[in-house]
Amino acid sequence: MSQPNPIQMQKYLSGVDYPCGKEDLVRHAREKGADDDVLRHLENIPDRTYDGPNAVSAEFSKS
Repeated sequence: MSQPNPIQMQKYLSGVDYPCGKEDLVRHAREKGADDDVLRHLENIPDRTYDGPNAVSAEFSKS
């Protein structure tokens, strides 16, 4: 499984209303056409509320 970069991931999360939870992020990315690698990495981030794109990017980079 390749590691998508956070910039690629943020492209699929543009327009998300923060704060939001992991389920909302995954759903939004799926609706925007995110590929399987991006979705898989988003599904692996902790299930919590994210207050903005920087918080998502930080967790995304760890997964």
